[in-house]
Amino acid sequence: MTDTLTADAPSADKPVALTARAARQVALILKGEEQGTFLRVSVQGGGCSGFQYGFTLDTSRNDDDLVLERDGATVLVDAVSVEYLAGSEIDYVDDLIGASFKIANPNATSSCGCGTSFSV
Repeated sequence: MTDTLTADAPSADKPVALTARAARQVALILKGEEQGTFLRVSVQGGGCSGFQYGFTLDTSRNDDDLVLERDGATVLVDAVSVEYLAGSEIDYVDDLIGASFKIANPNATSSCGCGTSFSV
């Protein structure tokens, strides 16, 4: 079953949140892609802390994906990754160091300096 959420803040029924800034950036990225393309956020083994976040464009929506929709943007999270991301907020930052998606993950016990890998 696919869960579709309008994400404002993580909660029991909305396990992952998508900020307005992140939604605007996702919509901007997807605007240049073919219809039916989504941003997929995942957790993969690897990275300097044990796990790393993955951001890819995908045209396949799985039945067990968590679907986050906000301001015209659609983000997919696979069922296994949702377990590692529960309570997280996906944001987009543009600062002196650079522009990127950032995940504030309360499950991470440590992370690398760049914020792309973490351990639980």
